Amino acid sequence: MTTLKAGDNAPNFSAKDQDGNLHQLEDYKGKKLVVFFYPKASTPGCTAEACNLRDHWSTFQKEGFEILGVSADSAKRQQNFKTKYELPFPLLADEDKAVINAFGVWGPKKFMGKEYDGIHRTTFVIDENSILSDVITKVKTKAHAEQIL
Repeated sequence: MTTLKAGDNAPNFSAKDQDGNLHQLEDYKGKKLVVFFYPKASTPGCTAEACNLRDHWSTFQKEGFEILGVSADSAKRQQNFKTKYELPFPLLADEDKAVINAFGVWGPKKFMGKEYDGIHRTTFVIDENSILSDVITKVKTKAHAEQIL
């Protein structure tokens, strides 16, 4: 779905997390960043993915990575998701889809024969210079940390 690929500049973004704190690409200059997009907080696949990243948080920290989760859920829903599963990283509440569209992960999907528009589960690994070092479009929700690391 996304046209972004490794070697491209990461899109500039700006969005608030579950607590109302603003996150922008420039905040992460000099750091490695994982931005993972998921369709909906607290659904089985999204929970498996987020918990897999949570369970490998110390490894991500040792490797110098920050992590941001992004969906079109409200700040309240993101807060509930973060609290319930004790997620150590911020979740951006991108209700206006500005970040989702900047990364090109919104588009037509199929589920049980029905077509609809939604978020394509995609992860972007961004290096210290805001360059995409990897774009993962075939996310394995239960083994996502291994895919990234």
